[in-house]
Amino acid sequence: MKASDLFVRCLENEGVKYIFGIPGEENTDLVDSLIGSDIKFILVHHEQAAAFMADIYGRLTGKPGVCLGTLGPGATNLLTGIGNAYLDYSPVVAITGQAGLDRIHKESHQYVDIIGVFEEVTKWNQQIKVPHTIPEIIRKAFKTAVIEKPGAVHIELPEDVAMMDTEGEPLPVTPMPRSRPAEAEIKKAVELINRAKKPIILAGNGVIRDGATEALRKFAEAKQIPVVNSFMAKGVLPSDHPLTLYTVGMQARDYVLCGFDLADLIITVGYDFVEYLPKYWNDEAMKPIIHIDARTAEIDAYYPVQAELIGNVTETLEALTTEVEEKELWPEVKRLRSQIVEKLHSSDEVSGSPIIPQRIIADLKKAEKGNAIVISDVGAHKLWIARLYQPEKPNHTIISNGFASMGVAVPGAIAAKLAKPDKPVIAVTGDGGFLMNGVELATAKRLGLAFVIVIFHDSKFGLIEWKQLNKFDRTNAIEFTDPDFLEFAKSFGVKGVKITHSDELLHTLEKAVASKEIVLIDVDVDYSENVELSKTLGDYICKL
Repeated sequence: MKASDLFVRCLENEGVKYIFGIPGEENTDLVDSLIGSDIKFILVHHEQAAAFMADIYGRLTGKPGVCLGTLGPGATNLLTGIGNAYLDYSPVVAITGQAGLDRIHKESHQYVDIIGVFEEVTKWNQQIKVPHTIPEIIRKAFKTAVIEKPGAVHIELPEDVAMMDTEGEPLPVTPMPRSRPAEAEIKKAVELINRAKKPIILAGNGVIRDGATEALRKFAEAKQIPVVNSFMAKGVLPSDHPLTLYTVGMQARDYVLCGFDLADLIITVGYDFVEYLPKYWNDEAMKPIIHIDARTAEIDAYYPVQAELIGNVTETLEALTTEVEEKELWPEVKRLRSQIVEKLHSSDEVSGSPIIPQRIIADLKKAEKGNAIVISDVGAHKLWIARLYQPEKPNHTIISNGFASMGVAVPGAIAAKLAKPDKPVIAVTGDGGFLMNGVELATAKRLGLAFVIVIFHDSKFGLIEWKQLNKFDRTNAIEFTDPDFLEFAKSFGVKGVKITHSDELLHTLEKAVASKEIVLIDVDVDYSENVELSKTLGDYICKL
């Protein structure tokens, strides 16, 4: 058989349903081999969007998302999305074509060393030099992509290798083993928790990846330990749970940090340093740490690990639930939680034009009724979403955090709808981020998908304005001219609605979420609240 046919058979063996990408001359054999396959090729308009789709698909399913580009610019266009998956620990397999082996030793049209280019943003990165290695390379790529911590891998298939005749069969897909921490470390952790008067849990992305939210809830409830989540672990506890202290991650003195100030032990569960560095929540390195994760802790002066429980997160939490003594909730938690709730919802009903971000997010939460998957782009709105928006379920709020790349929301919504077709999906983006990959409306429309796009519209890079004002008290090079977003949407056959006053928003959002088509909602936002928030957090002192 042809090597590209064997390649596709191996992808089918791995359970691949979609490949996001763009065909090119040097990957044309692979694209041709997809004819008759159960794998659906999702043609996009830019490879960056394909990589973002693979990233979000991987996060939502736990299975590697797959993206495809050709050589040269097709491959380098994938790079930003691959970096996003790498730093957010999302399983992705990137496939690129390449010039034939007979010309990669010399200057050649469109040839650059893509293996070298991808080296720093992949867990594993391999060129196929002989076709009989295809089953081994694909099996290793998919296994490596999902092993904790998950991430992006890359396979390069030169055009002449793709055309070669070969023999071979896909290798068996075996289940991933589950490991348990060393008993001595479990015992040490149990002793630390039993002695602690005010323990607190910091839940990170690894809780979501491991599917450990139920085990975390049972442990926290059984031992009455409050839980704080990172941006990427939203939904580990529902928003009305008495033990949740909500979200931490702002690089400022947010209210939630009061819980860390008062705690005498911090239990990190599935926490990745890329989410929120320890110096922001353990700034004097005074609080001892119990580290629960599939991987050993990163070395950091502000992260003094006293017990390190390395293994399956669910297994570890179940062991602690059995062995740790019952505790009483420390008294400050209820008061702190009440304060946080009051602060987070103090502006939910503020009316006006343009609309403050707090009101937009409050109405968004009311409209989606705790069931939607929300994909947040990067910009000023991301910090408001991260701080204020509290989903009711895990893996229902997807935030680009480690690499923090703009342009992810619209491609991410497409991937989310393909991964979870029965779920409402909402892409929340700024006008700057939307314009980076808004052309993928054409892809969504062609696929017959239905989701909502909410644009925070201020005709500038609002997050950079926020940073500039805080640092210099002036701004530069942040403003731009937007198109008419309603006409832009209309050109793709997509319905658009303009919102200029808060009184119009909730009803529009509710109709859009219930719609069976794509709806773009262009909202004029008042970002004067950004600097006010910075002042509030900067002056905040814990008072309990």
